[in-house]
Amino acid sequence: MKYRKRPVEVDALRWTGANYVDMETFLESPRNGFFFGDKLYLHMNGNEVRCLPGTWIVKGATGGYHPVPESVFEQVYDATETFHHPV
Repeated sequence: MKYRKRPVEVDALRWTGANYVDMETFLESPRNGFFFGDKLYLHMNGNEVRCLPGTWIVKGATGGYHPVPESVFEQVYDATETFHHPV
């Protein structure tokens, strides 16, 4: 049997290796991720996952954050609006 993923709108931000302020705001809390030098790490299931520049960080429907490689992100997601940094 085949299944189709339900259309779900998610928030996402691409880690550039330099957009610390935007990423810090996007992650909402140090419990979700942290920086070590120019590297970003996400807390996932009790582990720390390193995210390379170019990786998209997706906030899922249940509120968790997970990394998605750029090549996969471009195949799976379409933009619905532009992210605006809060003032």
